[in-house]
Amino acid sequence: MPGLDIEAYQKAFEGEIEAVDSLQALEELKVKYLGRKGILAQLTGSIPQLPQGERAGFGQRANIFKNRINLLIAEKQGALIPQGGPYDLPAASGVDIGMPGYVQEPGHLHPITQTIDEICLIFSRMGFSIVEGPEIETEYNNFTGLNIPLDHPSRDAFDTFYLKGAQHLLLRSHTSPVQIREMKSTKPPLAVVVPGRVYRPDATDASHLFMFHQVEGFLVDQGIRFSDLKGILEVFLKNVFGREIKTRFRPHFFPFTEPSAEVDISCSICKGAGCSSCGQKGWLEILGSGMIHPNVLKNVGYDNKKYSGFAFGMGIERIAMLKYGINDIRLFCENDLRFLRQF
Repeated sequence: MPGLDIEAYQKAFEGEIEAVDSLQALEELKVKYLGRKGILAQLTGSIPQLPQGERAGFGQRANIFKNRINLLIAEKQGALIPQGGPYDLPAASGVDIGMPGYVQEPGHLHPITQTIDEICLIFSRMGFSIVEGPEIETEYNNFTGLNIPLDHPSRDAFDTFYLKGAQHLLLRSHTSPVQIREMKSTKPPLAVVVPGRVYRPDATDASHLFMFHQVEGFLVDQGIRFSDLKGILEVFLKNVFGREIKTRFRPHFFPFTEPSAEVDISCSICKGAGCSSCGQKGWLEILGSGMIHPNVLKNVGYDNKKYSGFAFGMGIERIAMLKYGINDIRLFCENDLRFLRQF
C-alpha cells in the first residue's frame, strides 16, 4: 500500500471487512486500523512531516476515513450478532448465557435482636420507656447503689471484669446500673425497660457465655405493690410464650429487692407434667423480680416512705432458648447460616 495514500488504505479496508466472518476477526481488523499503533495512527502521525499547505486537507481526509471505518465496523457487527435480546450471543463469543446469576440474599435480624425487639414492644405497649446505658460502669452504679455489700461474691475479681488501670470501673455484670442512673435523673413516676449486653467471667458451655444480653425493668410510683409486679409479668409472659402457660412465683433473695421472687413458667413441652426439658419438674425458671429495696430508693434520693416500686431482670438468650427450643446458647454467636436462617 502507498505510504500516505488514504484512498488506497480505504479500498483495502473495504475488501478486508467484506471477508470478515466472525466477531473475533472483526475485532482484529479494528485493532489493525484503529489501534494505538494501527494504520490510522500512522497516517495522522505523519501529518507534521507534510508541507504546511497539505496538512489541513490530509487531516480532513484521515478523519473521513476514520468515520468510514467505524461505520462499516458497526454494520458488520450488527450482521454478525443474531437478532434478539442483548444476551443472544453466539457460542464463539465465550459467554455462557446458561450460567445462573449471582443472587444477593436479603438479610434479617438476629434471633437475639428479634427477641429484644419483641420484649421491648410488649412493655412499651404497657407504658414503659426503653432506655439504654453504657457497658462500662462505675462500681457504685453496678453494686453499691443497688445495695450489694462489699463482701458480696459478685464483687470479687473472679466474678466481675474490672478494668485494669481504671479505678472503680468495670464491664457491667447486669443492666441494673441503668436503674440507678435513670432514677437519679428522673423523679417518679417512671416505668423503664433497659435492654443491653452484660459481661461475666463465666466458662463458656451450652448454657453460659462470658457476654450475653439482659433486660432490666422497673417501675416506681406511690402505692406500688407486689400484686402490680405479678400482673405486669403475667401479661408479659403470656404475650411471649402463649396464653395457655402458667406462672409461679417462688421466694428468693436479691440484695436490691425485698421481698424477692424467682418466676417460673409451666413447661410448654409437657404442659407441666414433667419431662427431660424441665428436669421432670414441670416448670422452667425464667426471671428474677421483687420490690425495689428501700435502701436503693434512698441511694437515688427518693423518699422511700412515699414511693415504692418493683424491678425484674431476665436473660434474653434464656427467653429465646425457651421460646424456640434451642438447647445450646453458643449457637447464637457461631454465625452458622444453617441456624440463623430458621428465624
